[in-house]
Amino acid sequence: MAHESFEDADVADILNRDYISIKVDREERPDIDAVYMGVCQMLTGSGGWPLTILMTPEQKPFYAGTYLPKYTRYGTIGLTKLLSQITLQWKENKEKLISTGNTIASKLKNQPKETSPVQLSKDTFKYGRDIFHQLFDKKWGGFGRAPKFPTPHNLLYLLWYSILEEDDSAQDMAEYTLQQMYRGGIYDHIGGGFSRYSTDVMWLAPHFEKMLYDNALLTYTYLQTYTVTKKLFYAEIATKTMDYVLRELTGKQGGFFCGQDADSEGVEGKYYVFTPDEIEKVLGEADGKRYCQRYGITEEGNFEDKNIPNLIFAANYMKEEPAYQGMRERLYQYRVFRTALHLDDKILTSWNGLMIAAMAKAYCLEDGERYVKAAVKAQKFITNNLKESDGRLLVRWRENEAGHKGQLDDYAFYSWGLIELYQVTLDVKYLTEAIEVAEMMEEFFWDEAEGGFYLYASDSEQLISRPKEVYDGAIPSGNSVAAYVIGKLARLTGETCWQELWDRQISFIMSRIGDYPAGYSFALFAAMEVIYPSKEIICTTAKTYFPQELVDLLREKAYFNMTIIVKNPENQTILLNIAPYTADYPITSEDTYYLCQGSTCSLPMDFAELTKVLG
Repeated sequence: MAHESFEDADVADILNRDYISIKVDREERPDIDAVYMGVCQMLTGSGGWPLTILMTPEQKPFYAGTYLPKYTRYGTIGLTKLLSQITLQWKENKEKLISTGNTIASKLKNQPKETSPVQLSKDTFKYGRDIFHQLFDKKWGGFGRAPKFPTPHNLLYLLWYSILEEDDSAQDMAEYTLQQMYRGGIYDHIGGGFSRYSTDVMWLAPHFEKMLYDNALLTYTYLQTYTVTKKLFYAEIATKTMDYVLRELTGKQGGFFCGQDADSEGVEGKYYVFTPDEIEKVLGEADGKRYCQRYGITEEGNFEDKNIPNLIFAANYMKEEPAYQGMRERLYQYRVFRTALHLDDKILTSWNGLMIAAMAKAYCLEDGERYVKAAVKAQKFITNNLKESDGRLLVRWRENEAGHKGQLDDYAFYSWGLIELYQVTLDVKYLTEAIEVAEMMEEFFWDEAEGGFYLYASDSEQLISRPKEVYDGAIPSGNSVAAYVIGKLARLTGETCWQELWDRQISFIMSRIGDYPAGYSFALFAAMEVIYPSKEIICTTAKTYFPQELVDLLREKAYFNMTIIVKNPENQTILLNIAPYTADYPITSEDTYYLCQGSTCSLPMDFAELTKVLG
């Protein structure tokens, strides 16, 4: 629509003569996007992008739609005709348009805020699992029909549900989907990383745009699956995805860019597709034929007469001969030289928080330290460039300029990244910052009267409504991640203020879940920590460094709902302020461990005793 209409002279003449045109980047202003997407859904019953809104100067919308062609066709009004009709109405019947805008704004502001409250219990989690089971595509993996989105938090939820309830079928759904996504063309078999979604049921033909948030959440989920199953296959996919991010989506100062466009030279997917002749030209006849056979590249093609490399019909897709790595590298160099992708080089605080969480999770890998270092560097970038002097976060940074007051996702996602960094480095500065960010989140976004967090801050520009988003779509909602963060802080600090806030936030979320808990998978993931037993490990040590045996424990096994506090001479004063209960655990000459489960804490023990108790 941008090329068809907004760059067109005829449309531009109408817009410049009769309208004030505002183009909103939904990544920089998710608040505006959310409010007016709500208008579109209320008026039309659906939403989507590009989103077209016509409104009064007072922000009151009287028309909403998605894609509009330049001229009317197939029953869809053309933009030129719509604009001309509205211009005439504004001149002859302006009060009616204003009245319509006022009515719509009032309805938007006063929409029902709750569905039927749901009592949190294990039945809630089972119901969510049952819905996924009904939607599961047994042949190709994933849920429902095309288009198929990765939605990694659905898989993360199923994975933990399977462990907690010993439900093999839930784990099978998660693993099979992770495998099938990798096999398809949604995964880039030459350069690594995942595209946004698949246009077909078999994950073959994606919308080729690659986004940081997808690759962060998928990396986190593949790594979590590796820690649970110890199947190197999942670790390798995560590694290749992180390598892609470090190579193509990471700035010199360490921040992570938004993503890469689908188009090259005006053609979607041109960068990614090949013919057999091209493959053989780059690899030679023998290697070329081997590569084409393995990756499904044929003369007929699988995408507009060309081919998306894939492993959908490859037999041994989990194991690869070393020779193929060299082939991929040669094809990658050829592909980069052949054409280019546009880079969206904005650095968003929220999406960087997700990638920090994912790369911190890579600590479970033997060579994971380099990814943790990348997470630390990104955290420093945010501290140096996307934080104001009072600690408030900003939304985005580009070309040495940061802007826009941080929104809920920025605070929630960045806090999550900080907590993940703390749990693998045990450096208390990350925990301290996570607490500071979460405190600001509560101060500026929390609804004290009815619970839940608003999308934008109390001191931000006030729009015609102030929504609270809970639904976990392509990205988990800020409210869901906030619930997870607050729960972790309640466990780590032992402070009743976080426990009370967590209780209220979970109650708020449960009031919104209604009859479709599968649409709130990250919220369910966060709520699991209320129902299922927690484990808190407190370690005291006289060393200035952290015990290697504890570090190894973090790498070797996945424990649900476990937090770790290490107290030593260097951090004991800080811990006394942020986690006062640590005063009850003295530092002695020997490393000492305590395991708390529920409201009961063990007697002091050594590491061997701890591992025996943990099982």
